[in-house]
Amino acid sequence: MQKLALSPVRMAAQLYSQVLRSPFNPISETAPAQTLAAGFDLFSETTQYHGKPAFGITSTSIDLQTVAVTEEILHRKTFCQLKHFKRDTARKDPKLLIVAPMSGHFATLLRGTVETMLPNHDVYITDWRDAANVPVYEGRFDLDDYIDYIIEYLDILGPETHVMAVCQPGVPVMAAIALMSEDKNPNAPLSMTLMGSPIDTRRHPTEPCKLAMTHSIEWFEHTVINHVPLGYPGAFRRVYPGFLQLSGFVSMNFGRHMEAHMKQFDHLVEGDGDSADRHRAFYAEYNAVMDLTAEYYLQTIETVFQKQSLAKGEMMYRGDRLVRTDMIEKTALMTVEGELDDISGIGQTVAAHDLCSNLPESMKTHYEQKGVGHYGVFNGSKFRSTIAPRISDFILNHEPKNRAHLSHKPNTVKSNGAAPAVKANGTAKPATPKKAAPKKAPAALKATPAKAAPVKATPAKKPAAEAPTIEKPAAKAPTTEKAMAVDAAPAPKAMEPKAAQTTKPAAKAAPLKSQKSPTKSKSAARSRRTPAKKV
Repeated sequence: MQKLALSPVRMAAQLYSQVLRSPFNPISETAPAQTLAAGFDLFSETTQYHGKPAFGITSTSIDLQTVAVTEEILHRKTFCQLKHFKRDTARKDPKLLIVAPMSGHFATLLRGTVETMLPNHDVYITDWRDAANVPVYEGRFDLDDYIDYIIEYLDILGPETHVMAVCQPGVPVMAAIALMSEDKNPNAPLSMTLMGSPIDTRRHPTEPCKLAMTHSIEWFEHTVINHVPLGYPGAFRRVYPGFLQLSGFVSMNFGRHMEAHMKQFDHLVEGDGDSADRHRAFYAEYNAVMDLTAEYYLQTIETVFQKQSLAKGEMMYRGDRLVRTDMIEKTALMTVEGELDDISGIGQTVAAHDLCSNLPESMKTHYEQKGVGHYGVFNGSKFRSTIAPRISDFILNHEPKNRAHLSHKPNTVKSNGAAPAVKANGTAKPATPKKAAPKKAPAALKATPAKAAPVKATPAKKPAAEAPTIEKPAAKAPTTEKAMAVDAAPAPKAMEPKAAQTTKPAAKAAPLKSQKSPTKSKSAARSRRTPAKKV
């Protein structure tokens, strides 16, 4: 409403800018005229009202060919619509449901995320509605309703679906999957990827976390909750206004935003149209905000940030059912964090691994991206070049046709920061099992052919990481301690989950560290370097 009230002033600024830049104006090329015009342009841009943007995705590239993409609404509900980015291809790629954050911005903030995942996945997204546009008679919407929506969408998509939760949805997505797992729902997803999610806000609390923990829920209700004004379909509905959320985001990085606007001013003065257009495109998206229902906002503040109910194993669904994350046994888990994330601090997302205590370690993966903040976890160049390929590899490895291969050994990956070496549109090749020797000489096993020779260059202290995969008869199988797959550099010890919270041997199961496989005996290491004689 405030921006609408400035409409007359903004129109005057636009008029003055046009006059100053007019080719018929004899002073249009002078420095004072260009500076004044740039100032009027900047004022016009920063006070402009931004409605809900469009995704505008019309094509993608598959196997080096351009493929048309059509947006279609698969299912409508009062506060959300399930949107499908339908590709004009016969390829059957993994189904991926992206759960967009309901935290003030529209789902279009994930446009880059969708574009990046489209070549290798059949993508769906939760397109949340602005609460200001939902009439009061349509009813309420809270955190429990959010969980219901996720379960319903997974039921619609059916089995063999993968879920990606970006930021805020991490908690309700985990809760939904825990409930589905406990109910033995066949539509429980094959995997979930949590990105920059506040699973346990006690770990490295950021400014938003501290704000929530230092004020009562009554303070939030009296301070930030307002009624939708007349003129909107949702008039009189109690909401948390989107502009307050935007103000909070901007205030956290006020200096950077001011610097960006000053650069935009310089671009306008210099006539650098390309840079100015990129700036406008970003802020047109960033400044487009939506209102949240008051009940959803307050319940999220209390459950996630004040009580940390899910992390403590105390989260209740509909007030009478405990959310048991230990029931998640078949949905693989990947967590992604950004080193510079100032909204969901380091350690908050990886805490999910402790909660899934009955999930095999071979089905857990964590990755920390160096040099990115919150936004960079799901968008930008490092997301496209490094994070997204890892997620695609993780999803492909947990497709039914590949999962059997992974179920009997840890999914270990070198923490070198490089993208996984898999084809863009291919599946990761399972290692070929080797034939076992006769029972009378179980030690004489057939070694892996020379193509697995990288062991030659590997120091003896890391034999397990590069050793050939040898499969023995079931009766003779050695016991191997499983280590969680960690792609990132070791995190500080303060953020290591407590060993007592897992069902695995506590010695080396900490999910935050890149772990080396247990050191084998000297004879075992020697057998991997020297092929055994055939029996």
